[in-house]
Amino acid sequence: MVEAAPLISEIESAAERLCGHAIRTPLLSAPLLDVDLGRRVFVKAECLQKTGSFKYRGARNAVATLTDAQRAAGVIAFSSGNHAQGVALAAKEMDSNAVIIMPSDAPALKIINTRELGAEVILYDRETEDRDEIGNRLSSERGLTLIKPFDNPNVIAGQGTTGLEIVEQAKRVGVESADVLVCCGGGGLTSGIAIALAAHAPTFKPHTVEPEHFDDVARSLKSGRIETNTRRSGSICDAIVTPS
Repeated sequence: MVEAAPLISEIESAAERLCGHAIRTPLLSAPLLDVDLGRRVFVKAECLQKTGSFKYRGARNAVATLTDAQRAAGVIAFSSGNHAQGVALAAKEMDSNAVIIMPSDAPALKIINTRELGAEVILYDRETEDRDEIGNRLSSERGLTLIKPFDNPNVIAGQGTTGLEIVEQAKRVGVESADVLVCCGGGGLTSGIAIALAAHAPTFKPHTVEPEHFDDVARSLKSGRIETNTRRSGSICDAIVTPS
């Protein structure tokens, strides 16, 4: 669990920290979707971000906020691929070593890319093994700083910079209110964007989007308690499949 959600000031500080490192991705119009849905649709093209995902933002911010001693000792993370690549690249850029725990059924290209970024990759079986246990154990044994993919305030702050950009870019083209659909696995991106929108554009309302059979956030919001997914795999949306 996150000790405390980041403040908007921490997201704004993350934006300054990421300046010159993370790509300021475009907000693209989608004319075909406009016709299909009967409203203006824009897509925040984080596929154009370094490593192909918004995850680089949170990873870079988290590694950048470590002490020199922590970076020298190295970092460890677990991920199905996008956070893995983000942490691996961020660590490489800041002369730190990274150990990444990845499920054995992660896309082969993501495993290859993570290794090519210089990280040590350790594979596990997501059906029978607990990535949290592996991560905590190796972190303790090797003296590494664990950077979780979503329940880390510095990661959330980094992801929240996406929300700051959405607000600025959307308002520039005349959008004053909007429904903002956010892919949601662990909730780091959703949380960061929600904080940014609440502070800078309260008429922009965030909505989570989850894979079928992995809708723990929707069920948690409905029940008022943290729900979990009984399945751990089985979706083409592998990057946002989480136990809870």
